[in-house]
Amino acid sequence: MNRKLLFFFTFFFCYVVQAQEDAWVYFNDKPDAAFYLSNPLQMLSQRALDRRTTQGILLNDTDVPISQTYIDEVTNTTGITVMAKSKWLNALHIRGSQSDIQTLTNLTFVNRVEFADRTLNSRTAPTNRVREIQNVNKQLEVLVDYNYGGSSNQIQMLNGHLLHQQNYTGQGKIIAVMDAGFPGVDTASPFQRLRDNNLILGGYNFPDRNTSFYTRGSHGTNVLSCMGGYVDNQLVGTAPDAQYYLFITEDINSENPVEESYWVEAAEMADSLGVDVINTSLGYFEYDIPNYSYSYADMNGTKTFISRGADMAFSKGMICVTSAGNSGATSEPHIATPADAITTLTIGAVNATEDYVSFSSIGPSFDGRVKPDVCAKGLSATVSNTAGAIVNANGTSFSSPIMAGMVTSFWSAVPNMTNAEVVQFVKQSADLYANPTIFKGYGVPDFQLALSNALSLNSNEIASVVLYPNPVKDKILVSLPNDGTSAKLTLYNNIGQQVNSYVINETNSTIYLESLASGLYFYQVEFANKTAKGKLLKL
Repeated sequence: MNRKLLFFFTFFFCYVVQAQEDAWVYFNDKPDAAFYLSNPLQMLSQRALDRRTTQGILLNDTDVPISQTYIDEVTNTTGITVMAKSKWLNALHIRGSQSDIQTLTNLTFVNRVEFADRTLNSRTAPTNRVREIQNVNKQLEVLVDYNYGGSSNQIQMLNGHLLHQQNYTGQGKIIAVMDAGFPGVDTASPFQRLRDNNLILGGYNFPDRNTSFYTRGSHGTNVLSCMGGYVDNQLVGTAPDAQYYLFITEDINSENPVEESYWVEAAEMADSLGVDVINTSLGYFEYDIPNYSYSYADMNGTKTFISRGADMAFSKGMICVTSAGNSGATSEPHIATPADAITTLTIGAVNATEDYVSFSSIGPSFDGRVKPDVCAKGLSATVSNTAGAIVNANGTSFSSPIMAGMVTSFWSAVPNMTNAEVVQFVKQSADLYANPTIFKGYGVPDFQLALSNALSLNSNEIASVVLYPNPVKDKILVSLPNDGTSAKLTLYNNIGQQVNSYVINETNSTIYLESLASGLYFYQVEFANKTAKGKLLKL
């Protein structure tokens, strides 16, 4: 083949590759909704339904699968490949040429198409970025060495050992681990206890579309060991008796927004299986195709596909625990997504003496919310590698599962609490709750304090009154028992003086607090001869 012809084919091949775009196609409705809502076991397990019942969460159209007819019509469209799907967002992640993707808007059941390259949505020329973003290693390298010896510090700084001594070790709860792979979990000795007790319930490999999840990248193996690993006198995970699902959603070979869609699909699977807590030691900011990448302005909790999925997961009764990211020492030090999600518990990193470590991504979210939420050990964390050796590793990749395991163990002590209540008790127990910072958020939680506070309340009161969100910026939702009860909410300052009071006459009432000065308040809700008390932080 002559050089000119070779150049032509090379140019043609590159053009075809570059012409492929990623996009999401959203649908108008779910024509099968009535059937599925009348037959919920066709879409959710009994355990998932029980979790909803415990927390008072009703089923709705977002629980219903995408119409298979819609999927088939998109799949059969020339040039379109379906990469992932989300019933929560009623959307498919697709890949194809710009023109082929745009033809989908002619289908009557299609609501809209959103390209990952947002310049194709706005039809405006790309603008220059304000900051120069550097590629960041979101899975920092494992160091060497260690010893419950070494893992004692990462548990004791959270007072997690006190929960373990009371036999609150995650039993009865399920954690889904979203990560890059889990080689060695089926053979290495630190996971023997999980295997012997049948605590690994299954998993899925979304990039390869198969059930081979003991493969691909080793990062998930390290992460899982922080929660479920066990080597006597060396490593004890923070939730050694929880059950686990292992999901591969990260493709270590490339950076592409389809990984966000894999994550949402995995979260939906986790929901349907009855999972309680999701750990995500992953974050997305820069992609291989620059026009797919995000800026700090996008970290507002609602922009990215994955953050919207994380908030949907919370609405279904799960708790998402997410690494803040490892960009703190770069030119763009802020959190990645889904750490910006409104309801996710975002975890920063501290060292053995609870000082902020420079690689931990900082807050706030672009819209001014406190991020990270809380911190755990992320410098020289004790983990297992794929061969079963106990080593030290750095990164919020490990502070997140350390925290996720403790959240799960705490929830196993108060299993009838809602996810919102659990998260709030964890935040309120942290040492900087009254004075959060952009580096450590509310600081390092004290799980024994959280448990004491939770158990000190009457169990009926815990289940009956929810104030959310807390911390609050502009408005707060007060949720009362569904029995026609009216109530009075009173706010006090830190020296016990009454600041304001509000009469609540509906089961779910929104109270506007824009005029309330920023600071820490104590609240009291009086209803039906009962009183519920707590702390409220106004941002």
